[in-house]
This record gives sequence, C-alpha cells and structure tokens, in this order.
Amino acid sequence: MHIAVVGAGAAAVALLDHLAAGAAPPGAVTVLEPSPHLWRGRPYAPDLDTVLVNAPPSIMSIRHSDAGHYAAWLGERGPAHLDELLGQPLVPRATFGDYLAETAGTALATLRGRGWRVRVLAGRVTSVARAGGRLLLRTEQGQEHAADHAADHAADHVVLCVGGGTPPDHYGLAGTPGFVADPYPLAGTLERIPAESVVAVVGSGLTAVDVVVALAGRGHTGPIRLVSRSGLLPHVWQRPLDHRPIHLTVERVAALHRENGAVTVDDLVRLLRAEVGEAGEDFDDFAAGLLAARHEDPVRRLRRQLAAVGDGAIARRVLQTASHTVGAYAWRLLAESERARLRRHFRLATSVVSPMVPVNASVLLRLADSGQLTMAAGVRGIEASDGRFRLRGDDGVWTADTVVNAVNAPPQSVPPAARELVASLVTGGLAAAPPAGGIVPVDPRLHVAGDLAGGGSFVTSGIPGVAARAASAAEAALAG
Repeated sequence: MHIAVVGAGAAAVALLDHLAAGAAPPGAVTVLEPSPHLWRGRPYAPDLDTVLVNAPPSIMSIRHSDAGHYAAWLGERGPAHLDELLGQPLVPRATFGDYLAETAGTALATLRGRGWRVRVLAGRVTSVARAGGRLLLRTEQGQEHAADHAADHAADHVVLCVGGGTPPDHYGLAGTPGFVADPYPLAGTLERIPAESVVAVVGSGLTAVDVVVALAGRGHTGPIRLVSRSGLLPHVWQRPLDHRPIHLTVERVAALHRENGAVTVDDLVRLLRAEVGEAGEDFDDFAAGLLAARHEDPVRRLRRQLAAVGDGAIARRVLQTASHTVGAYAWRLLAESERARLRRHFRLATSVVSPMVPVNASVLLRLADSGQLTMAAGVRGIEASDGRFRLRGDDGVWTADTVVNAVNAPPQSVPPAARELVASLVTGGLAAAPPAGGIVPVDPRLHVAGDLAGGGSFVTSGIPGVAARAASAAEAALAG
C-alpha cells in the first residue's frame, strides 16, 4: 500500500498521526510539498508573536482520537500565554506550528520504526491521472532540483491536504503600490507600512482582526479604518463550560432523518430551542440578540460581548460547537432550498461560529475608544488615486495611504498553487467540482482532507474538522 499525500500542513499532520497510531501492516507514504514551512501550512508559519491561535486548547488537538493532545503538549508553556479573560492559554500561531511540526516528526519516526517507507519531497503536484491500477502524480520539483524538471510518482491512494484559499481581490488592486494583497505572514508585510500612515483594512473577520492587532503591537500611530461590506465583527469567545448537549446532537438529527426522511432548518432550530430551554434560557431573546448584531453599533456590541465573556448562558456556546459538529453532518441531509435559507445568514453565521479571542477584542476596543480605529460598513469601491487610495462607502468617501486585503477566502476555495492539480482531477474524471466550491472524489482512491472537500457547509473547518477528515481519509486508504 503506497499513500501519496499532497501538501504538508495541518491536515497532513493529522493524517500521519492517525496512520502512526494504527496497527496496519507497513506500507509506504510519500509527502509532496513545495513550501519550506513543512507541517505548518499558511496559518501557522513563523510570524509575529501578536498573531495568536484563535481558539482554546480544548478544540485545537490535531489528534482526532485525543482532544487533550495539544493541551498536554503545551504543558508548562501554557500559563505564560494565559488570556486572563478567557482563562485559557493562547499561544502565538508559530508556537502552534511547532506543535504540528513535532507531532509530524514523531509520527514519521513511529512509522519508520514499524517498517513503513516514508519520504518527504519538495515539489508541487500539477496533475494526478489513472495509470493502470494506480494513480500517477506529476510534480514540479523544488528549487534544489534542476529548473523545470518534472517527476512522476505512482501511488495506490492519493490524499489531498492542500489547505485553503487566499484572500480574493474584490477591487482589482493587485500590483498597485501600497496594496497588500495577502497579509500573511504579517511580520513581512506590516514592516513596510510607515507607522504614521493611514491604513485601510479591507474585511471585518478574523484576518482583519489579526492585522489591526498586529499593527497596534508594532506601535502603529496613524489612523486605522476597518472597511467592509457588512461591518460585522466576529463575536467574542466566551469561557468554555462543561456542557454536554442532549437535544442538538448528531444522534437526534439522524433519528429525525430516519423518521421523516428529511431534515429541515426548522428541525434544527427546534432542537436548539429545546437545548436552550432545558437550561432555563429564553431562546427568543437569544435569537433576537443574534439578529440585532447586523444593525448594532460595532463598538457597543464589542463592549457588550467583552463584558459577557464569563457569562454562564449556554446558548451561544452550544450554537458555536454544534455548527462545527452537528452542522457538518446535518448540512449533507438538508435540501438545497434549506441550505439556501442558511446561506442568507452567511456573514452573521460566520461571525458567531468563528469568534475572536478576548485579548484581541480588548485591543480593538482600546483602539476604538482612543479614536485611532474606526469601522465603516457598506464599502462600494476602492481605487488608486494620485499615489493614495480612494474608498467609497454608504457614509462617504475616505482616503488611505495603504490598503491591506484582509478578506477571508470563502470555504471550499481552491488555493492558487493547487488550481492546475484540481483541474486535472476534474478533467480526468477523478473528482467532480460542485457549484458551491471544493471537489468531491469520484474515484475511491482519491481522498480530500480539509476545506477543499466539496459538499460541506459554508462554515470553515476548524482543527477538529480537519483532524476528523484526515482520520477518515487515512482509514479509507488503509481499507483499500
């Protein structure tokens, strides 16, 4: 059994860790990755210490079968990075990258010790095609190889672990001086921005929060303006509670599907209503508060949510957790009309299920209270003008010296470096490309781990989802 792994980010680490934990007979694994930052992917490469892991340790384990794996690795390092409000350690993302790299190294050593043949090669896979009873991978070799030299690798199974997309350029500013097309790593992009300059950060999600916090950490003194279409900031994480749902569960959703032959959004709402009611909370008040976020002043909302970090209400916590667990399962049971109902709330849903950590929220609130940070919704256009940028929105026209593109890539988007590969899979009939994005394997020897997997919801996978998909892909490959 020879498994080829395309990409060496978090999903590949989870895959290797799962293989190493199993008892399958020895085989061969070849990992192909063009980036020098093995095992870290784009999110966890070396960067500024102000760029933090955006979730508590309890949901950051790369080992699918052990939710405490990351927390155990942190050990005595944790208290030095404690978020006082959240009561949890939040380390720099580069430190989480160290965790991934160490986990991958341990898995590779374990596999080799059990007789597996393991290779990690530098190279970008450009195509995969059928070749008799196997799959043939065509690669562009890394820089240490001769220029333009290509190589072939045959495998019995191929697992795609290529990561997510990059920020889309909605306003066609690529190549314009002063425009930062992709902010990561922030250590490299922000050092070119003068401290006193006027900066417009396009977007209002987690990437935009990272940019603002990093600018503040570098001592930026000029005005910072968050500009976006919705103006909706992420919600703020609340302290984890030991609450186990009894109504909004995969088992209950599966039972509804067996009984009725279908699952609707209203069914899911009823389960959430029962969960919230069981805890003595008012579901209608909770829902009204969520919907009001689209019109509430963002600074007032930020202040209110920071004050509620330690609040004991379970409703938002249950919704956040269920969106990544129950939601991922239920989405596949929903009719397209039901999915469309949920997509209408895309921005609000994203802000709820992908919250920011309190320490970052505190920085935003401090900058807003001082007047250095302002936020504007309803942005309609951005264009270069006389060496600066002109921004048009619902409440007027503004100018900026620098524009940082912090728009989050949509889920299931194809990374630029993988477009040629994905095109070959679809053209060759190994995979299909659903209209909503991503790809769905057609050949059982092809597997996808991570957000490239088509057919999922619009909620971007967190580490638990990535680890679960990788473990599933490993089991499918081993099953032959």
